[in-house]
Amino acid sequence: MKKWWNWILVLTLVGLLFIVIPLTYPKSKTKDELRPIFDSYIQNFNKTYKYNLTEYETRLEHFCHSLKEIETLNSASKGPEHLRAKYGLTKLSDLSKAEFQEIHLSDEKPHHNRNTRRNRHRGRSDKNYMNDRDAYTVSHQHDNEIHNGNKNILIRKRRAAIPLRVDWREKGVIGPVRDQGLCGACWAFSTVGTMEAMAAINTGKLSSLSVQEVIDCAGLGNSGCLGGDICLLLDWLMLTDTAIQPDNEYPLKLTNGVCHKKANATGVRVKSFTCDDLIGQEETILQLIATHGPVAVAVNALTWQNYLGGVIQFHCSGSPLDLNHAVELVGYDISADVPYYIAKNSWGKMFGTDGYILLAIGDNICGLANEVASVDIKP
Repeated sequence: MKKWWNWILVLTLVGLLFIVIPLTYPKSKTKDELRPIFDSYIQNFNKTYKYNLTEYETRLEHFCHSLKEIETLNSASKGPEHLRAKYGLTKLSDLSKAEFQEIHLSDEKPHHNRNTRRNRHRGRSDKNYMNDRDAYTVSHQHDNEIHNGNKNILIRKRRAAIPLRVDWREKGVIGPVRDQGLCGACWAFSTVGTMEAMAAINTGKLSSLSVQEVIDCAGLGNSGCLGGDICLLLDWLMLTDTAIQPDNEYPLKLTNGVCHKKANATGVRVKSFTCDDLIGQEETILQLIATHGPVAVAVNALTWQNYLGGVIQFHCSGSPLDLNHAVELVGYDISADVPYYIAKNSWGKMFGTDGYILLAIGDNICGLANEVASVDIKP
């Protein structure tokens, strides 16, 4: 009888590897009893250590810890079933938490504390910026509400209402999801992606820009594949008037290299940018996305290792001290049962929902409001 039950368990869990639904498993199962599931995981994700006994056992141990975390996160998820965050096996589930942090979460390194980051505007009039922001302000006297957990964001229309839903992908201005691999350059991917979008919005033509040029050349404390900061990158790009070249002229290598920046290169240049702490002011983030374009944000992605899809609403610290990654917000939906942002990640198309992650609006989820950067480019 026990043997029959084990086979049913194995077949069920193997099936879950091929569909995007949360994974559950009996908590009483030992490491050896979970070994057949791990073998299927190895095959499904094309892992290469099957016959390396030492690494195999190490990865199995990490895999078992991931299963426990998956169970914990799924059991604590709340909200409508079709929107709640779902966790299961991903290509990162055989990493230890320390490895995950070192490889994938050591790249966004903000160099400014919360006070010095607030309202940093280069080349944009503060007066004009504040006038734009005043179009939508927090109000407790209006019936347009965005509900998230125990918080409500109340948005009052002063000039014109922002759309309930915005997705810049539908307008053909968002490039494909890339995979940063072992290169800690999320700060470069998210910022360059935002610049690609702004250039496409302005010109009507989407062109892929060189992330590698930024990895190789950016100064002001940015360190290529060892980490950097979205706002310091924009600062450097504007101060040096650097033109980011097309990707095909400076192709991606995902490793630190010698800078080949051309003095008279044609490409996309930063005209101005904003870098703000918008904690408690997420209506401004919505307005920026709706009326201006995608923005780059720093986040805490510690709990994303086994993310499959749905809206992340909990278990994600918003402290500025915990920021470790950067993504590009390309849209939002405030009409959903759980209002959310659409975040373009840089861990490949096979992670999350085709490379994207949904983050709840209103509670500074994963710290997304600590450092928000928008950019204007030169004609």
